[in-house]
Amino acid sequence: MDITSLHPLEVKILLFYKKDDELSIERIEKDLDFRAGNGNQALSWLLGKGLINEIRREKATFFELTEIGKQWKEKGSPEERLVELVRIKPMKLTEAAETLKISGKDAGSAFGTLAKLGALIMNAEKEVAPAPQAEQTINGRPSSDTPAGKRLALIRGLLNKGAAGVIELESLSDEEKTHIASIAKKRGAADAPFREFDRETAFFAFTDQWDATVAALREGGVTGEETNALTTEMLATGDWKGKTFRAYNVNTPPIRLIPGRTNPYAKFLEDVKDKLVSLGFEEFDGPLIETEFWNSDALFMPQFHAARDIHDVYRIAEPQFAKAIEEPWLSNVAATHENGGKTGSRGWNYRFDRDFTKRLILRSQGTVMSAKTLPSAKIPGKYFGMLRCFRYDRVDATHLSDFYQTEGIVLGEEVNLRTLLGFLEMFAVEVAGAKEVKYVPGYFPFTEPSIEVHIKHPVLGWFELGGSGIFRPEVTASLGVDVPVAAWGLGIDRMALMALGLNDLRELFSCNIEDVRLRRTA
Repeated sequence: MDITSLHPLEVKILLFYKKDDELSIERIEKDLDFRAGNGNQALSWLLGKGLINEIRREKATFFELTEIGKQWKEKGSPEERLVELVRIKPMKLTEAAETLKISGKDAGSAFGTLAKLGALIMNAEKEVAPAPQAEQTINGRPSSDTPAGKRLALIRGLLNKGAAGVIELESLSDEEKTHIASIAKKRGAADAPFREFDRETAFFAFTDQWDATVAALREGGVTGEETNALTTEMLATGDWKGKTFRAYNVNTPPIRLIPGRTNPYAKFLEDVKDKLVSLGFEEFDGPLIETEFWNSDALFMPQFHAARDIHDVYRIAEPQFAKAIEEPWLSNVAATHENGGKTGSRGWNYRFDRDFTKRLILRSQGTVMSAKTLPSAKIPGKYFGMLRCFRYDRVDATHLSDFYQTEGIVLGEEVNLRTLLGFLEMFAVEVAGAKEVKYVPGYFPFTEPSIEVHIKHPVLGWFELGGSGIFRPEVTASLGVDVPVAAWGLGIDRMALMALGLNDLRELFSCNIEDVRLRRTA
């Protein structure tokens, strides 16, 4: 045995005990004044080095005070308090419970126990009162030689012992065992003064290596009191002089250092936010629960559109509907759907359902916040959001049932398709890091023209980042805006696939901490 590999805690155990001594965690922590946990640690090390063997295990039952038990210790048990209360003035059991501020169940249980033991009675007025037998009471209290008096004294003694620490069953007298069993619970002990639990104690003995190891320790002058480290304070004060230092084992592998760091995906989102803010964008955000009005109706999506199907959005079960929709936007949007209103459009030519539009759903697209921002937007202005959305979808490498979109709008007299394409290129190339990008025509009820942007992933191939376009007048005019508005809603999760070098969206939300540590940041 290389004695330089022994920790001072191990050395102290080896030198303190004889070879035939039995060891346990409790014993060495008490004998050697170890801190809690040091005994278990030291015995584990000795076991791993073959210096001790486990010889047996013993199971014992223990009790510890619960929060209710601590209250009993401070204020008295319900039985004690009930005796004291009715000793002064008999009263009904419900009144006693209210006065003592205990539950009716606890008051009834206390009375039932004390009545069986002959200490309390229910008088003719249905009041709880002390038992009339003079020999059983002293000034209304049960005397110590009665069953009730003995019980109260035993429970008080148990509470005092519990306050001093954990109680082992075998340390109690037979009477104490009987009474603690009546006020303790193993499971669900929140309503009992004591929690009962079993603890297994392992016992160890030294192996034949003990003799040679102890001899080597004594020959080398190792005591376990050696100083572990030389500090700057010791050098400054000269306190190091005369001390014996523990030998360093240069072959011991260093401790793995794991510095804290931001989650790579969270950092990616923050970096995108910083970039947009530096370009003059203002951030918007909103609730996860939205109405059909803002999620779809305000975006000129007809109420009979296929995307309204329950398979595409998640409905809220309770409450199902919002109380009201803001005016004049409700009336403006309703008119636009029915006949075009004042937008110059013919609308969708159907009767707008003002009850359906109040239905609550989980936000299914980030564009809802663009619509809600338009009525208060500055012109010219630029706005964006990082919005969590929910949509019934089959989960695979490029689809999740809840996902993040980066949503944005740019308002101004000079805004046009070229403006929009410039921002799309920034997201595809500078944010996602794509080498190949293409733009294809798309269709959305709320934009014209509409454009989808696609990027090529080295493993997954081409996939869509999201949609964009110029808001139609049916959207902007209904919400009080009369200038062009470029808008986009892009899958920020999919951009992260490229930027973080991943091949599956699910890896962004991995529970494997090692994968997260190894992932590079944008």
